[in-house]
Order: sequence, then C-alpha cells, then structure tokens
Amino acid sequence: MKVKQIKKDGDKVTLEAVATAQETAQAMQSAKMAFAQSMGMKPPAQGQTLEQAAEEQMGIKNLDSIVEASAMDALAPLAVDKKGVTPSYPPRAKAKGSFKPNEEFRFEVEVELKPEYELTSYEPVKIQVPPFQMNESIVDKQIQEMAERYTAYVDDPDVPADRVVEKGDHIRLAMEAREGDKELKGLSTKGRTYTAGQGYMPDGFEEQILGMKVGEIKEFTFEGPDFDENMNERTQTVDAKVTILAFEKEHTPVIDDEWVKTNMPMYKGLDDLRADIGKSLERQARMEYDGYVRQAAAAELATRFQGKIADEVYEHMREQMLTNIRMDLQQQGMTWDQFVEQNGGEQQFGMMLMLQVRQMLTQGFALDAYFRHKGMSINEEDLVEACRAMNPQMNPKQMIKQAEASGHMFALRESAERLKANNDLVAQAEIEVVDPAAPASAGDASEN
Repeated sequence: MKVKQIKKDGDKVTLEAVATAQETAQAMQSAKMAFAQSMGMKPPAQGQTLEQAAEEQMGIKNLDSIVEASAMDALAPLAVDKKGVTPSYPPRAKAKGSFKPNEEFRFEVEVELKPEYELTSYEPVKIQVPPFQMNESIVDKQIQEMAERYTAYVDDPDVPADRVVEKGDHIRLAMEAREGDKELKGLSTKGRTYTAGQGYMPDGFEEQILGMKVGEIKEFTFEGPDFDENMNERTQTVDAKVTILAFEKEHTPVIDDEWVKTNMPMYKGLDDLRADIGKSLERQARMEYDGYVRQAAAAELATRFQGKIADEVYEHMREQMLTNIRMDLQQQGMTWDQFVEQNGGEQQFGMMLMLQVRQMLTQGFALDAYFRHKGMSINEEDLVEACRAMNPQMNPKQMIKQAEASGHMFALRESAERLKANNDLVAQAEIEVVDPAAPASAGDASEN
C-alpha cells in the first residue's frame, strides 16, 4: 500500500492511500468471514462458496454490497500503520473511486491524532489492596470436576430381574440394524449405553424398547430421517433386532492414589496431582491479582489527569463497549432488554456506562503521560508481554503477525506501552496490604 500525508490541521491529518489488488481482495474476504460469523451462519457445504451459503441460508443475493463498507474500513488501519501515526480512535476510509475486489483502490483517511495529556503529579501513587490468597478449596473443586468428567455407566446390580425399561432408564443394549440387505454399521452395536425416552432415537424405536426386560430380544421396524447422496432429506426404514443386556447407573470415580496411577501415570499419586493443579491455579490467581493491583494503581494515577477529552473519543469508546457487551450477551443467550433491566434500567445503565468510559479513557491517557514522562521505550519483549496479558492462550508471536497483517500494530504498541508504564507504576507505588477480614484495631474502632 502506498500512503502519503496530504493535509494537517491541528490534531488532524489526512492521508491518501492506494491499496493493491491483493489488499482489496483480502479485505473483502475478511469482511465476508466477519459478517458470516456475526450472523451465526453455518459453514458452507462442500463445494459451496461463502456467497452461495449466504444466499441459501439468509436470502442474500449480493454479499459484496453488504460488506463493502466494512472491507473499506479494514484498509484504513493499514494506511495509518504505514504512516506511523497513532489515532485517538480507529478512522474510517473515504473512497476516492469505486471499490472492487482484486483491483487497486484509492481512498483517504482523516486521522484524529491521539493527544498528549499531562498529570498534576508523577510521584509514586499510594494504594491499598487485599492480600493475595490461594484458596485450597479451588483445588478440591478441580479434582471433583475431573472426577465428573470420568463419570461412566456401569451395570446396576440392584435392579430387580423383572424390571422393565422405562423412560429415563440407562440401559446397555445390542442391536443389529439393516436397511434391506445393507447393514447399518453406524446403528449396529454389540453393546452401547442408551438412555430411554430422551429422544436420541426416533419415536418408533423408543416405543418398542419401553417395557422390555434384561435378556429379552425383539425384532421390529422403525423409520427415521436420513439424507441421500445429494444431501436431500429422505425417510429411512430400519429393520432392527434389539437385545437388552443390562440396566446401568452412573458411576463417578473417587480420585485417589490408585486412580491417579492408573489413569494419569505421569503423577506419582494424588498428592503429586494436587500439587500440580495447585501450581497452575496459583499462577492463574497470581496473574488475576497482579492485574487487580495494576488496575488499582492506574485508577489512582488517573485522579491526576488534567485536560479535556474530545466528544468523538468518548463516543467511539462508548460504541466499542456497547458492541463488546452485545457480543457477550449473544454468547450468553441474554437479550439486551434483560441486561439493561438487571443493571437498573436505561437511565442508570447509561450513567454507569459513561462513568466506565471516562474511567477507561482517563486511565489510558494517564498511563500514556507516565510512559512519556519517564522516557520509556518498548521492544519486542514488551510486545510479547502485552500479547500474553491480552490472551494467555494464544501464541504471542502469532498475535504480533496478525496485528501487522491487519494494520493494528499501533494499537498493540499502545497496549505494550501502557502495560510497561503500569508495571513501573506498581513497582514504584506505596502499597498497603489490608486484609478486609481482619478485625479492626482499637484505634480504628475509636475513630469510627
């Protein structure tokens, strides 16, 4: 991409850029994938394009026209990164011609440069935090969850011999299944656990096995849904021979030395397993605690912030937070109205949101000022640390490559700078550890 600055007006600069044919094609494909994901589309069938899938599933006849604006906006960060400027918020692309995939595209980007603020003081902050605690009950919970994951079905010896299969019973059955002369290997089994009445098999099958006893053999025919070789729905007729082998019950193992040695031979016994789980959980808890301490220090530093934040910056951060909230609600299966009601209604939620927006902005700008005042700089190691802080599960090197490819290195650099400033702020801070569970001293009581 070719980029040049054509105008500067105060804190705003205008960039002119020309994206290559390859860049426009990548931007369009990324926009289509993002749209499909946001709309919950199913993956395209074999041999089907994303456009065909969108038309089939959603009735969209021209996917390009719907995602074109998003594709253009995806090119804007590339221009910003190329020029090495840092925006207050992600800018949008303004087309200087028609946008077509696989062709060059000329556009302009107006960038609101991130302002430099100052603080009333750069002296060490003073904060109070609770002590770090590692609750051993969390390890017990992990052990119990592990036991539940290994829950299995075993024969139930307490079931009377004349007991018949009822809805909700766990049974082990054998089945020979055929369609005409063809054996249905997916249905046939010499022994498989089945829970009656749960709808795992068609009604015709359920009706036949209810009332059977252990050792009983029954031959019957039932129908079920299937697909032909062209993936068209059809009705399948199955000839079945079913034998009830046993009634079963759920069995959750006791995690003890013997179980650990049998199922997890890399550990010497239960104590060794508990120690390893404890170390892992302690690392996680320590990371969360350190994050809490950094947050407390940054919040205190933000009280020294001075200056006016532009309305456009507030609005962008607000929209970004709303988008993140809506995505989280979609994953949780909660409606927007339910969420707002849980948070006190429209007015209270709106006020709470604006307070959070201001808090995030002032803390970020305060850390920027601290970083600049201390004469700090970042290197690749700092970028890696920032990536780990954002997503400990992902390869940081891969995250850096993604940021470079998408033009968001300016955002990653900003995160790395703020994290480095925050770590130094904590290192220099006067930290008082206060246990909220500890009884108040006589002096404290008299003061209250």
